[in-house]
Amino acid sequence: MLVLREIRRRVRAAVPPFVFLAIAGYFVWNATQGDRGLRAYALRQEDLKAALADLARAESDLATWERRVQGLRSNRLDRDALDERARQMLNLSDPTDVVMPYGQGKRLF
Repeated sequence: MLVLREIRRRVRAAVPPFVFLAIAGYFVWNATQGDRGLRAYALRQEDLKAALADLARAESDLATWERRVQGLRSNRLDRDALDERARQMLNLSDPTDVVMPYGQGKRLF
């Protein structure tokens, strides 16, 4: 009887710290490994850097194409851009032009 009472007393004394440690362990695990933990944060930062690089490339492509299209607008026609585009569409060149052929799969645009 005395032994059982001592065991119950020790178990009652050990349960609250064990529960506290289990809850603390749960929160520590989720803070590092969970959906919104430190590892997920690092992955989101990498994704953000990749997305910003893609955005910068897209903006530079957009600026390039806007410059090219601006040269072909009817209110301000750029003769060089029009000549370049016509030669490209017709697959022709001027006899004074220096033609540099590109290899297979290495087109300018």
